[in-house]
Amino acid sequence: MTYHAFHTHGETRQSRWLITVDHATNTVPPQVNGGTLGLPQSDMSRHIAYDPGAAGVAHAIADALEAPLITSNFSRLVIDPNRGEDDPTLLMKLYDGTIIPGNRHAGREELERRKELCYRPYHAELGRLAASRRAPVIIAVHSFTPQLKGRPPRPWHVALLHTAPQNALSVAMIKRLQAEGDLCIGDNEPYAGHQPGDSIHRHALSHDRPHVLIEVRQDLIRTVVEQQGWGRRLAPLLADALADCGD
Repeated sequence: MTYHAFHTHGETRQSRWLITVDHATNTVPPQVNGGTLGLPQSDMSRHIAYDPGAAGVAHAIADALEAPLITSNFSRLVIDPNRGEDDPTLLMKLYDGTIIPGNRHAGREELERRKELCYRPYHAELGRLAASRRAPVIIAVHSFTPQLKGRPPRPWHVALLHTAPQNALSVAMIKRLQAEGDLCIGDNEPYAGHQPGDSIHRHALSHDRPHVLIEVRQDLIRTVVEQQGWGRRLAPLLADALADCGD
């Protein structure tokens, strides 16, 4: 079976929205260590391998906004598409206290091979889809673990990461979320802003495109019903936030 580094959904939709999920799956391609990184399934099912629930939320947002969707088809432990090509965390050997056996001896040659197999095809397709939209608006969907090992619990239900001054849509979306009245909103939590070369920097900031990076807490989106509920809740708020910006 031919391996593909990404999946697309609704490509023929004419909406200016484009929904992305960088960490959609925990798949290890068969070309990488025979399809395993040497971790037990219990670890591959955790946040260290992908963003649980994010793909389901993104599908619901894309359907509600009649927008195309692109999702990665490789674990962030294989190579992290939400990092710049020269980022030292592009290929992780230790993550949240877990050693990644299949990455322990991966050097420059293996890193380059994984870039060609996974990273570059995903970004090429994301770039193509964005360029095919009229005045595209990019929504990146992620999820975050309720608590890292040895760290305090994370209270936010949903969070947005953004970088001034190209963050008008994110700021408008935060105001819309706060107006809901029943949510704890993270403003640049649990991480701050964007890093050079990451997905939003590469496909939105560098092109001056409106964008939002949304993080939803993973314990809130464990089931399909919960994922669809969050997606359907977020979609109209995104549309209202864009209108608030006069865009």
